[in-house]
Amino acid sequence: MQPLVSIITVNYNQIEVTLSFLQSLADITYKNTEIFVVDNASQTDPTILIKELYPEVEVIVSKENLGFAGGNNLALKKARGKYVMFLNNDTIVTHCFLDPLVKVAENNPKVGICSSKLNFYSNPDLIQFAGSSPLHPFKIQSFAYGYAQKDEGQFNETKETALAHGAAMLVRMEAINKVGPMPEDYFLYYEEIDWCEKIKKAGYKIMFVADSLVFHKVSVSIGKKNFTQVYYKTRNRILFTKKWKSGIPKMVALVYLTMVMFKDYYKYKKEKKRDLAYATWYGWKWNLKN
Repeated sequence: MQPLVSIITVNYNQIEVTLSFLQSLADITYKNTEIFVVDNASQTDPTILIKELYPEVEVIVSKENLGFAGGNNLALKKARGKYVMFLNNDTIVTHCFLDPLVKVAENNPKVGICSSKLNFYSNPDLIQFAGSSPLHPFKIQSFAYGYAQKDEGQFNETKETALAHGAAMLVRMEAINKVGPMPEDYFLYYEEIDWCEKIKKAGYKIMFVADSLVFHKVSVSIGKKNFTQVYYKTRNRILFTKKWKSGIPKMVALVYLTMVMFKDYYKYKKEKKRDLAYATWYGWKWNLKN
């Protein structure tokens, strides 16, 4: 008997992207699922269109944009699965992507998260994510193994990894019940990293599952190098540091991140990208006020 998996995705003004994602889900081999689409206060309510095409999908409409974590958490309150599969709406799943994730989790009760291999949708032979390094102690960044490499089977081994990728991760409900829902104070970026650290601290492992392949339309959701992206990445690297570091390592990391902020600020100014310059400044300044 297949354990129930609750699949959750978040939509924000991207109904066509979300419909393509749902179409790929319709063909998967793993059948014991429930599917939730959370609409994060889009300009047009997508409920009628989604229900016409995919009546089995439950649509949850938020009156305000709750961010990545807040949107996912709305559906998490209704999820009944032994596992919860978090998927970005800008992903296209392969037919058998879910089976190996569940198999790895079922074989070891200490596995809290299983992360899929991600390849670029626009270039399917190139890897985006095949596991992750730990966070650098003061840069507060990790790097994805295999990034931009041609997929020739060199990352076809399932193994423990430091972090999962939020675009496609299966999380054990038991672990969620122990550590709580996805942290909402980040709004966008770093929330899944914070969650991974909490789940590891609770005694669980994170696994990269090589046999689970998902294609990712990277940055469809907010684009590349815009105000929102730069602001939240600047803001949340510092926020994460304040939450997880202490003593001298915390001081070193905060000094380093402040230097990075000023470097980026003057670089964007020189390039006449005033919006990005102010995004770095406001992201840093937010942490002074909070």
